[in-house]
Amino acid sequence: MALSQTELTQIALDITSGLSNRDRFSRLLDTIRQNLHCDAAALLAFQDGQFTPLAIDGLNADVLGRRFLVDEHPRLEAIARAGDIVRFPSDSTLADPYDGLIPNQGDKLKVHACIGLPLFANENLIGAITIDGFDPRQFDQFSNSELRSLSAIAAVSLSNALMIDRLEKLAVQSQDSLLAMRLGIDTNTDVEVIAQSEIMQSLHDEIEMVAATDLNVLILGETGTGKELVAKAVHQGSERKDMSLVYLNCAALPESIAESELFGHVKGAFTGAISNRSGKFELADKGTLFLDEIGELPLTLQSKLLRILQYGDLQKIGDDRSRKVDVRIIAATNKDLKQEVLAGRFRADLYHRLSVFPLMVPPLKERGDDITLLSGYFVERCRQKLGINNLSLSPASLSQLKQYSWPGNVRELEHVLHRAAVLARAQSRGGLCQISPHHLESITQADEPDISRQASKESNKFNIGDNSLKDATDEFQSQYIRQALAENNGQWAATARKLKLDSGNLHRLAKRLRLK
Repeated sequence: MALSQTELTQIALDITSGLSNRDRFSRLLDTIRQNLHCDAAALLAFQDGQFTPLAIDGLNADVLGRRFLVDEHPRLEAIARAGDIVRFPSDSTLADPYDGLIPNQGDKLKVHACIGLPLFANENLIGAITIDGFDPRQFDQFSNSELRSLSAIAAVSLSNALMIDRLEKLAVQSQDSLLAMRLGIDTNTDVEVIAQSEIMQSLHDEIEMVAATDLNVLILGETGTGKELVAKAVHQGSERKDMSLVYLNCAALPESIAESELFGHVKGAFTGAISNRSGKFELADKGTLFLDEIGELPLTLQSKLLRILQYGDLQKIGDDRSRKVDVRIIAATNKDLKQEVLAGRFRADLYHRLSVFPLMVPPLKERGDDITLLSGYFVERCRQKLGINNLSLSPASLSQLKQYSWPGNVRELEHVLHRAAVLARAQSRGGLCQISPHHLESITQADEPDISRQASKESNKFNIGDNSLKDATDEFQSQYIRQALAENNGQWAATARKLKLDSGNLHRLAKRLRLK
């Protein structure tokens, strides 16, 4: 049955009612699916050569986290370039971006009906709707004219939602940015954070609030939660976004050159100073300096850092002169700096200077269904890097990922899925490549019950064998150093501090144990 004018009017009323963008987009797809009787549909936004799913219906949940590059998906490219409704032949040989991503279909979806509705605003492509049906003749009764009317309604809804979103962001930006929008200049430089959970939406709101100020920011959170991404979002949401964001990992900074890295030096200041050198503060002048792992900064440098924060005076090593710098500091750490202050390892006055506006990045285990979105995002990136035509997650695999505790957070999820994708590609036998539970053995073994792990340890506790005491001691030291090194992201200086060893002694011990 074709779409009547009444039905089209009702669709327009449904999707322009007072709803949040996410609910409006979901209602739009639900209405389309009911009226067109399709088996799967997706609403996609278009920007910078890629389609981003805003809402899906009848597709695997992880599709919402994927980002589809037009150049890698011929059907989406055809929709982007057509300028009108695209009806793909039921036996089209063009690869479908959703192959393997429709529940309970596997790789059997060879012949089906598929239509693309491009969405335009002021003659610019802003998105698309894709509809799929398992019956090859499923959409024959709908004319192109009816589909164009539906496309126009959806385009208005999407355009309004995107405009409201831009206006909300511009409300906290300068009048220059507002003028740029009126002149049609693109000022969108946002960092994308893949998240829909309430806890991450709260963090997003806090980022927007503090980004519009010039306050120093302290980002707190476990290793692998994405603190660097938060730092980039703060910088790009600030008035300094057109200036440099300079990065420095304090944990990877040997104490002997740390002062030079931060503040710079002049020629002849010390042995090896063969020329003048600008430090990170000078490079970040008028911009932002991101000090990652600030908790690892030596006490001797903390006082000099404090002086710059207080007065803006920069003095290079070997130079009697000082100069003013205007730098915003964003610092990050996985340590409890309050405890570090109490232990005398971190200056209290510096802590209070840095923590004017703390941002807590939640661990992955507290982010709910964000695991699904992130899984889809990383699987699509793996597909691109490995050159796989289609890569999907089985429902059992996704369930396993959602049940794991993720002590390494988002970074661990990315690494686990990359390894699983490599294994899935190696074991695929033509057709679709799918990540199955047996490709995720690394987290299955890591997530054994604590009792089982302890029992295993106890059973081997006194298994001495033929090893000498020296061999056993060396083996223990090797394992202990490896574990400490892993916990400190492979940074030897930080590992030495963790083990309370002189850095030089640790390097010599590591060489003797053949760890280096």
